[in-house]
Amino acid sequence: MTLRAVVKGVGHYLPDRVVPNAEFESLVDTSDEWIRSRSGIERRHFAAEGQTTSDLAARAARAALADAGLDPDDIDAVIVATSTADLTFPSAATMVQAALGMTRGFAFDVQAVCAGFVYGLANANALIVSGQARRVLVIGAETFSRLMDWTDRGTCVLFGDGAGALILEAAESAGSIDDRGILSVDLHSDGRHKNILYVDGGVSTGTTGHLRMEGREVFRHAVEKLAETAHAALDKIGLSGADVDWIVPHQANIRIIEATAKRMQVPMDRVVVTVQDHGNTSAASIPLALSVGRSRGQILPGNLVVTEAIGGGLAWGAVVLRW
Repeated sequence: MTLRAVVKGVGHYLPDRVVPNAEFESLVDTSDEWIRSRSGIERRHFAAEGQTTSDLAARAARAALADAGLDPDDIDAVIVATSTADLTFPSAATMVQAALGMTRGFAFDVQAVCAGFVYGLANANALIVSGQARRVLVIGAETFSRLMDWTDRGTCVLFGDGAGALILEAAESAGSIDDRGILSVDLHSDGRHKNILYVDGGVSTGTTGHLRMEGREVFRHAVEKLAETAHAALDKIGLSGADVDWIVPHQANIRIIEATAKRMQVPMDRVVVTVQDHGNTSAASIPLALSVGRSRGQILPGNLVVTEAIGGGLAWGAVVLRW
């Protein structure tokens, strides 16, 4: 028998404030048509004043717990993927642990920017298959609106806030590609590309800083690397794009999503797309899309799902799982 990390529950949370593209027309030289045509984004959500990343994460966690029919103390570990933690330390994950009223287990953050949730799933899978934990709550949560330079039309119109959560549970399986749960993982990073996507603040500057991005370079790397990592993850288990029921990609830009699907030879009607409603929510985008896709009736039990993402670092990767 083989131990697999199987999806037990999923949930998400979006802040109340919805920001349509038109709101940016008074800030920068842009328009609804310009934003839609270049990114596919129509609206996004922004956190309220005083609403933190751990607040969003805790709300998504509660939704996932309710979906799974579990209590907080049924969870052994909490992993929060985020680049916008409330404080330098302690981790957002420990704040979520406290907010949920958990009196056991352990919690930590993962920082791989937009690839954070994929890295979080990889860590959770390793904890489960090694026997370190039976149930792991993996959350992607961000308040990227706090990192925006509101004079930079190339970045400020792209990002939004939100959180998504997934609960993985250990289950004994036959050890075949028909098993439910995480079947393969593929992770990469290359620090030589730091300067094409980064935040110009931190401990070294004493400031929060703003997000800086070379859009064309990020686009080029994303299309190339996302398809490669997805294929690599599928190759590890002897499968191909033809076997995939759903791609649930990082929701950064509709053109990147379409180009990646084309390279994987997967039609767009088998891709979960939420970028139009959420914008780029960084580490939150994949769990948000998983939760929304499930609620739409797209993702069904037994479906083969590929998630893939790339973010600052550069860091990128893919996870193949059967729902």
